[in-house]
Amino acid sequence: MSRFAKPILGLFLSLAVASFAGDPNPTAGAYFDANSRDDVLAGGVRMITVQTPKGAFHVWTKRVGNNPHIKVLLLHGGPGATHEQFEALDSYFPAAGIEYYYYDQLGSAFSDQPDEPSLWDLPRFVEEVEQVRQALHLDRSNFYLLGQSWGGLLAMEYALKYQQNLKALIISNMVASIPEYNRYARDVLMPAMDPKVLAQVLELEAAGKYEDPRYESLLMDHFYVDHILRMPADQWPNPVVRAFRDINKKIYIPMQGPSEMGSHGKLDKWDRTPDLHLITVPTLAIGARYDTMEPAQMQRIARSVKQGRYLYCPRGGHMAMYDDQTIYMAGLIRFIRDVDSDHFTP
Repeated sequence: MSRFAKPILGLFLSLAVASFAGDPNPTAGAYFDANSRDDVLAGGVRMITVQTPKGAFHVWTKRVGNNPHIKVLLLHGGPGATHEQFEALDSYFPAAGIEYYYYDQLGSAFSDQPDEPSLWDLPRFVEEVEQVRQALHLDRSNFYLLGQSWGGLLAMEYALKYQQNLKALIISNMVASIPEYNRYARDVLMPAMDPKVLAQVLELEAAGKYEDPRYESLLMDHFYVDHILRMPADQWPNPVVRAFRDINKKIYIPMQGPSEMGSHGKLDKWDRTPDLHLITVPTLAIGARYDTMEPAQMQRIARSVKQGRYLYCPRGGHMAMYDDQTIYMAGLIRFIRDVDSDHFTP
């Protein structure tokens, strides 16, 4: 970063945050006041009981901040990844007065990890999100749902069933159709790879050698650093490294497939494109130039819902909150504040 870029970036973010300040944002003191909270001893952590067809289990959540008007529940990717991928928000949301909740879905990280394959099912995950919402007392006056990747897919499904509970919806780096995701991988991204590398990756996949270090190395060096997070692998931010390291592959592989190079699991027929017009709450769709998913398909979400806005990250990959962070965070916070102040326009 040049000696001019850092001051400009700091000024940009200061102005952005300042423009979001004011009523009904809490003061800094109110935002960090834990006196009236029942989670103060645990630093905001709550284990929430969720009911499933296989019995009751516990999922981990952590609250940051206080704002009665803005409460953002975070749905991580994967499936089977962790809340850790969102830790970059700690550098932005508190300054903007946004209350937010980290959440490990069942089977992930700090939540229970039952060995029950039948639980890794999209409708059950939707019901889990609804139970978490109820336990956290989120409602349409304050409930923003932000899902990234698989979390974006889950957020769309939740909105199509329970949008009466939502104030706004944010779909980050996710398309509305897995067949479209696979088409883009097959017709655009794979042909751009070194043919010899692609052949090795496909050969290892066909042999089911997903744990082979060579398979992981080929994906990282020839696909992930180009389309997942556009930084050298040894420079990936620690939260992302931990989220990938801690992924539960007993969930990820059956639902997504062995890698991010297309989806070949339970979700491969999923397509909600025809139903997007049924989503009526204010919606932000975030896409990125180098994503594993086609930017035009993410823009299509914004055009198809009733009240949609598109945020484009021209330097970003699938983890644009890291590799195009300035654009991503400013656009995300602006959307939240616009909805909160009743100034939202597509």
